[in-house]
Amino acid sequence: MNWFTGGAHGEAKRLITQLTDSTKRDAAARELIQLGADSVPPLIDALQTQDLGLLLYYQQILARIPSATPLLTRTLSTAHPIIRARVVEILGISKDKTAIPALLDAVKGEYFTVRSRAALVLANIGDAQVLSALLPLLKDRESEVRNAACIAVAKFCDPSTFDDITNVLLDDPIMDVRRSAARALGETKHPAALPFLMEALRDSSWWFEQEEAAADLLIAIEKMGSVAVAPLIEALSDKEGTVRKYAAITLGRIHDPRAIDELGMTIYDLHHEVGKAAAEALAKFGAPIVDIFIEALSHPESAVRENSLVALSKIQDERVVPVLIEMLQDPVKDVQRQALLALGALRDSRAIPALEGIIANRADREMSALAKQIIENIKKTNFLL
Repeated sequence: MNWFTGGAHGEAKRLITQLTDSTKRDAAARELIQLGADSVPPLIDALQTQDLGLLLYYQQILARIPSATPLLTRTLSTAHPIIRARVVEILGISKDKTAIPALLDAVKGEYFTVRSRAALVLANIGDAQVLSALLPLLKDRESEVRNAACIAVAKFCDPSTFDDITNVLLDDPIMDVRRSAARALGETKHPAALPFLMEALRDSSWWFEQEEAAADLLIAIEKMGSVAVAPLIEALSDKEGTVRKYAAITLGRIHDPRAIDELGMTIYDLHHEVGKAAAEALAKFGAPIVDIFIEALSHPESAVRENSLVALSKIQDERVVPVLIEMLQDPVKDVQRQALLALGALRDSRAIPALEGIIANRADREMSALAKQIIENIKKTNFLL
């Protein structure tokens, strides 16, 4: 049969066509793997496909043919750049260490798509000896390569490389690349990376009109876990309000009890966003910190009282509803309204008499209408229960 179809290569081509048929795909893939080296040239030719779904099958099959590596590595220096990049991905699937020399040549090649993918594959193979070849890519002229280099270098979790990654973190002209550096350092979860991330937090270019970038940076710091608590507590005293705000947010996410006292003091920060962030962070500790907010409700600054009411609305505790009802008598209308909204969030039937009193007093029609809606919601909730 092979003689009529052009030998083993012809048989391989026939089987490759069967990969388009979902009913024959698995059997054809097994036979292609069994054919071994004879399948490799036709499969490499098939990598030119525009069908990305089929491309994945071709790549997976080639990765499972051990004898494919020599021809794949030769292709890295001769094929079209698109094919070279796809071959690099195959070597990443197989993680064949014999491909390392060819991949090291690829990271020095002329095509940036190949350089970037080769860097990632070398990192996934995991041989630390390649680090010296990856570090220069952090200064590559192409942003895609610098992105990949940050991820690749950081995968080795080698503290001696963190300073090089930080040069990208702080100085790269492209913010997306700097974000890659932050994410990469965060993924290491290595305590030695934390000072560099904290340095970025104090760099205004990371948060001035850069909310998405700042979000990546905060996640990176959060991944450091408990070792980040002390530096973040220190940052609550930073001269920049935004730094204090982000420190409070991150402490709330890490949820370490050591932060409770400092966050409790920070809710009185007169920078509105800082006080609000601290209150939201503190609320995540739940019932044990209710007294902190109850005390804050007597503060002369109405913003402090409002932030405390918002926080209390997120805590399920028997002490909360009576306090919220009392705050309906606050001299500041915005605080009264926030107390009303907090009662609405908790949907506790104990609030109904106070709410009915607001409805009866039609002097403030907005508050009256809001109280009426809250009662309806409370009754619906109790009915469902």
